[in-house]
Amino acid sequence: MKHNVYFEGNVQSLSLHTENGEATIGVITPGKYAFSTVTEERMVITSGTLNVKLPGDEWKLFQTNQEFIVKANLSFEVEASQDVAYICYYSA
Repeated sequence: MKHNVYFEGNVQSLSLHTENGEATIGVITPGKYAFSTVTEERMVITSGTLNVKLPGDEWKLFQTNQEFIVKANLSFEVEASQDVAYICYYSA
């Protein structure tokens, strides 16, 4: 299991293998962050709400049990006003 730490510890995740493939389970603390993808990612919010700005779109709020997809080789922004938990599935 790999522990990932980003943005001076404000975003952390653990890597795992699931029945849906490679994934990370993590927590985003309050703040605004920018991420880049290498593969397509499907991110499911498991607790809290996360404001997300996908490439070419406006900011949109995602709540618990909602998900969004980011295509490979793109950047996106997120903003959390509270701790947010998520699971992120990576395409093979």
